[in-house]
Amino acid sequence: MAALSKSIPHNCYEIGHTWHPSCRVSFLQITGGALEESLKIYAPLYLIAAILRKRKLDYYLHKLLPEILQSASFLTANGALYIAFFCTLRRGLLTIYMANLATETLFRMGVARGTITSLRNGEVLLFCITAAMYMFFFRCKDGLKGFAFSALRFIVGKEEIPTHSYSPEAAYAKVEQKKEKLEDKPRKMNIIALVRKLVDSICKKGPRHRCCKHYEDNCISYCIKGFIRMFSVGYLIQCCLRIPSAFRHLFTQPSRLLSLFYNKENFQLGAFLGSFVSIYKGTSCFLRWIRNLDDELHAIIAGFLAGVSMMFYKSTTISMYLASKLVETMYFKGIEAGKVPYFPHADTIIYSISTAICFQAAVMEVQTLRPSYWKFLLRLTKGKFAVMNRKVLDVFGTSASKHFQDFTPRLDPRYTTVPPELPTEFS
Repeated sequence: MAALSKSIPHNCYEIGHTWHPSCRVSFLQITGGALEESLKIYAPLYLIAAILRKRKLDYYLHKLLPEILQSASFLTANGALYIAFFCTLRRGLLTIYMANLATETLFRMGVARGTITSLRNGEVLLFCITAAMYMFFFRCKDGLKGFAFSALRFIVGKEEIPTHSYSPEAAYAKVEQKKEKLEDKPRKMNIIALVRKLVDSICKKGPRHRCCKHYEDNCISYCIKGFIRMFSVGYLIQCCLRIPSAFRHLFTQPSRLLSLFYNKENFQLGAFLGSFVSIYKGTSCFLRWIRNLDDELHAIIAGFLAGVSMMFYKSTTISMYLASKLVETMYFKGIEAGKVPYFPHADTIIYSISTAICFQAAVMEVQTLRPSYWKFLLRLTKGKFAVMNRKVLDVFGTSASKHFQDFTPRLDPRYTTVPPELPTEFS
């Protein structure tokens, strides 16, 4: 801790914006780069979302551009204002130190309470617990609303919702009408029809419990079809995500196009989503058979077991995000029930604190930052975050220059307070 109380005589140019001595020019460069990258991120995102939601022409003419600019300006402010306040405060190392101290304090508190330990497959366990609670809320009446409810209904199907607007008799009637219409029309034997026919032939004699609402299928067919459907969705999602990088190398490395379809990650995401749905549905059906009733509490067990599917696609990002959203959901439920108080602008405060901690880590100890987020910061700032003079920050004892040992900035001696080191190689 003694090291953290030390001060250093360097100015903001010598530490922060080493690529240019002017604070104003550096701010404008960061702002321009951040705005460009933000537009690249949000423009296609909002456009694709509008197409999928089948927005009308009025949305494209009057709302699309403002929404893109609003999100882009928000992201741009993250990078631009950080360097601005870094220069405005001048001795902003005190701020960095306090953020570092706060992070260390939070870590020590977690260790003292036994909440922070190195746990193997911890992200899978967290996802199991989160999935159990999400599925329970999904099964409860008015448990989930909005996008979360729609997403889970798409993933596991409306058959797992305990209350439907139609009776079992009406459901059977709709199934029979659907079968009659299909028999009247000539079927085209495409791949999907062949797969469906194969699954039906395998599982057509399987049983179905009276409490199960998947009236078209027996329990075995219900689980198998759920796996095939979501495996296909996961596979296609991963393929679509790889399209931009694959087509960049279309002419230089045509063979890389094959990786678009035969990449291991494609099958991992598909296996994750497919097994999650099949395990959840299978466990739900099994519990209905064992207990001879359909209970919302089944969702806790089924959701927890389904969470094991993350072994196919381990992701701390997904686990942490869903856990955070779960806490948010439970918090707002507590507000609706009058059990917890409402804090105005709590989301802004939490975001500000989280951003401060992440940016502090990006300066003082990059090795503790999530690699994907570090790459994002480099992209947002056009690589400027990597050319900070972290060697002078090693005095604080956080190994700030651990991954930057070969970098020494080329500083103009006219604008420095300490004679600069001779650079080895500018990178």
